[in-house]
Amino acid sequence: MRAVDVIIKKRDGLELTTEEIQEFIHAYATGDIPDYQAAAWAMAVLLKGMTDRETTDLTLAMVASGDRIDLSSVVKVAVDKHSTGGVGDKTTLVTGPIVAACGLPVGKMSGRGLGFSGGTLDKMESIEGYRCQLTPEEFMAQLGKIGIVLAGQTGELAPADGKLYALRDVTGTVPSIPLIASSIMSKKIAAGAQKIVLDVKTGVGAFMENLEEATELAHLMVSIGRLSGRDVVALLSDMNQPLGEAVGNALELKEAVKALHGKGPADFMEHCLIVSSHMLVIGGEAPDLAAGRKMAEEALSSGAALTKFKQLVSAQGGSLRQIEDLSLLPQAKFIDPVLSTQRGWIAEVNARIVGETSVMMGAGRQTKSDPIDHAVGMMVHVKVGESVEIGQPLITIHAHSEESLQEAKRLLTTAVKFSDHPVEPLPLFYGVIK
Repeated sequence: MRAVDVIIKKRDGLELTTEEIQEFIHAYATGDIPDYQAAAWAMAVLLKGMTDRETTDLTLAMVASGDRIDLSSVVKVAVDKHSTGGVGDKTTLVTGPIVAACGLPVGKMSGRGLGFSGGTLDKMESIEGYRCQLTPEEFMAQLGKIGIVLAGQTGELAPADGKLYALRDVTGTVPSIPLIASSIMSKKIAAGAQKIVLDVKTGVGAFMENLEEATELAHLMVSIGRLSGRDVVALLSDMNQPLGEAVGNALELKEAVKALHGKGPADFMEHCLIVSSHMLVIGGEAPDLAAGRKMAEEALSSGAALTKFKQLVSAQGGSLRQIEDLSLLPQAKFIDPVLSTQRGWIAEVNARIVGETSVMMGAGRQTKSDPIDHAVGMMVHVKVGESVEIGQPLITIHAHSEESLQEAKRLLTTAVKFSDHPVEPLPLFYGVIK
């Protein structure tokens, strides 16, 4: 097989065979195919798409590029949760400890920032000493001991996906439905979770901007799960405005810890409770969503979820002092609000503009080698449908320089739009696919 022939075939909209997909992915994983050819192939997939069969073959080829973890030797059942990426989406930092505190093990391998969507690992690395890279043996031992792991993808698990994931971020191929689906599901299958809850975002701040595409992605991932013997449920959730208030790594971590104290923003708390309920049901800990929600609420109110989060941080080498005193987390030098210049109702808080501004400030990556500034970001104080007065703070910017602060202000003034008439709030969820 010549890599260029596979690229041309997909460029021309033809269906690749199982063998072509397997050989191409194997060769890329081993370094026989360079980044520039993989990038060309990824762009062809973005433009021409893949059939369900091709996408399943791609998923399994990436799984086959490395090792697979069998969690059944340490836990009876493990549940995983994955978001397709959003602005201000720090849900994993809250749902994981809630569910683990309810007795259902959560073994999760997460990613870093991809485009304007923040990465879970980047948020956790705001904590001094927190170690994201664990060996498979360490992953399994920690899951068996404390019932929760939040680590990076190891080099041995789906390494082809690890390479392709980083490449997509800098080649404009992030929004491809087959590449998103195969990337997510290959990690889930390789990491050994038997039960998976997917949080599929839709809106201007998501890679799937319209509900139709998000539904297509959700159906595809549920189908891949079924074909690979996993129980999968997909939730379709809104990402037209940021989730919660905090956008930026340390700021989002602080908000997650406050949520574990039961004091997070209302929309974020509700989102976490709904996702946790689905995780508890699919994992067999709760008979229905109402019972799952009650368990999740009790885990928060009793402090058990916060205790579980501290166990997670401690187990992976993080500083508990920073969790107990959030002021010790990284803080920006320049903090200043964007004030409302008019009164009325909030008609839009554009999540994409907010996310792209946070990347510009250093909270995300423009190239895969960019360092992350954990301190910078913003607090978004308003939601669609809320009324505001002149002079009311809309967004508070946390920047590393005066120049960055002023540029963020310029960009963020375009993110918020007003109405002279009342506006309906946005829904949190649009549906569930099983």
